Amino acid sequence: MLKIAALFAVTALAEIIGCYLPWLVLKQGKTAWLLLPAAASLALFAWLLTLHPAAAGRTYAAYGGAYICVALLWLRFVDGMALTRYDAAGAVLALAGMAVIAMQPTR
Repeated sequence: MLKIAALFAVTALAEIIGCYLPWLVLKQGKTAWLLLPAAASLALFAWLLTLHPAAAGRTYAAYGGAYICVALLWLRFVDGMALTRYDAAGAVLALAGMAVIAMQPTR
């Protein structure tokens, strides 16, 4: 389970970076050259999703919980915003949902 959680975290980070760099270009006037690593990061994100052992739909559903947690960590450490107790509660609920989906018995 730890291996899957780590893979989800890396996958989420690749997606967030791939979306954050264009945001910097469009919202903060940063150089358009940032779109190149953004595209590479999104390609990495798509490839990482293929490494998950479950069916695609189940992987995407479980991935959502990890994405929420990584996005909140990004909010805290990159955007410099303090997390609230509601952020923490939401992260716990999202991780619980991820665990239910990812740890279900397989045939």
